[in-house]
Amino acid sequence: MTARGAARATGAAGLALGAGRRLRRTVAGGPVPGGRARWERTNHRGDAVTLLEGPVTALAAAAGCLAAPGRWRAAGLVALTGGALLGAVDDLAERRGEREAGARGLRGHLAALRSGRLTTGAVKVAGLAATGLAVAALAEGAGSERAAGPARAAGPGGTGTRVVGVLAAGALVAGSANLLNLFDLRPGRALKVALLAAAPLAAGPAAPLAAAATGSAAAVLGDDLAGRSMLGDTGANALGALLGTAVLARCGPRGRGAVLTGVVALTLLSERVSFTRVIEAVPALRELDRLGRP
Repeated sequence: MTARGAARATGAAGLALGAGRRLRRTVAGGPVPGGRARWERTNHRGDAVTLLEGPVTALAAAAGCLAAPGRWRAAGLVALTGGALLGAVDDLAERRGEREAGARGLRGHLAALRSGRLTTGAVKVAGLAATGLAVAALAEGAGSERAAGPARAAGPGGTGTRVVGVLAAGALVAGSANLLNLFDLRPGRALKVALLAAAPLAAGPAAPLAAAATGSAAAVLGDDLAGRSMLGDTGANALGALLGTAVLARCGPRGRGAVLTGVVALTLLSERVSFTRVIEAVPALRELDRLGRP
């Protein structure tokens, strides 16, 4: 990484961490949209937790993205905005009884749609797909800035290959947004996954985006581990989409394809296997999962 790149990444982490800490204090002591009760949920232990961690995380990460270069800054901000807004729809507008009626997970939302019921989850799936395509289009533009235009377009099937690449990139961003949300079932789990995923992305143009995710996650990790707050769909979808964007900035077509394959495989696996049961059954994963909790 160049000195300039390192400075951008450091700045992104600092902006995200600082903004997250300030926002936490602001949210703790001031009024919130819709009132605090609207953002409260019950966790797996039956304790009341707040979902306000989600908007705090998304806004903090957005502050960090301001240090990213050119189109990657725009791509990161679009990913965060789309993920956060669509997650908030699912957090705040979900109809009572939807989950109990089976509208959970990708398969549940698609089944509800086939039966004529439009769930907030289905709206989110469609919206994340659109967000992913918008980010992918920006990423394609960022890639063209680094490559010679005529040389890049040369070769048979060039246009078709680019279209497929954009669709795959969009699926990666949308899938990453959804996948991180699947881990938000125990205190600190989704944030730990985000921090682990960000580490190998801390190079090249992806570094500021990964640093923004890292700084924002670090800012709220303490409250999450303590069981006082959780990311909710708002925070998990936003952070996951940002990490997916960082993958686009870090990897070429083969790397993106490998990550997308992993994202799809884990998403499909989650429809049949409980991640919590798997984690509890593997000692190393169980210890990492519990690390930092009271």
